[in-house]
Amino acid sequence: MTPQDLAYTHAAAFTQSRPWTDQEFADLLDNRFTYVVGNAESFALFQVIADEAELLTIATHPSHQRQGLALKTMQEWHAKAQNLGATRAFLDVASNNYPAIALYERYGYTPCGLRKGYYLRENAEKVDAVVMECNLV
Repeated sequence: MTPQDLAYTHAAAFTQSRPWTDQEFADLLDNRFTYVVGNAESFALFQVIADEAELLTIATHPSHQRQGLALKTMQEWHAKAQNLGATRAFLDVASNNYPAIALYERYGYTPCGLRKGYYLRENAEKVDAVVMECNLV
C-alpha cells in the first residue's frame, strides 16, 4: 500500500472530519515505530513503542464496509502489535461513533479517559474523544 492508497481510503471513510493526506501518511510511515496492516480496502495504522501499541487510524472504504473487513483488520493489527512486544493497546474514538465503539468493545477495549472537544467536524462542532485501552496478553 502506498501513502496515496491510504489517503484515498481514509478520505472515503472519514467524511465528517478532515482526512489525512498522502504526505501525512508518508511521514508517519517513515517513523520506525509505525506499522500498517491490511490493504487498500481496509487498513490500520499503528505505533508500537516499548510494550504499548496505539491505533492511529483504522479505515474501511465505504464500498467494502459491512463485510467483516474491520474485524479482520483489528485481528491483524493486534497480532502484529503482539509480535512486536506490545502487551497493551490504546486508541481514541469519537464519542458519537457508535459503530466504532461497538467494534472496539468487541475486542475488549474499555474507556480509560476522555479528551474534551478533541475532534473538529466540518460544521465546526467539537466532539469528545473517548480514550480506550485493551490488554493484548
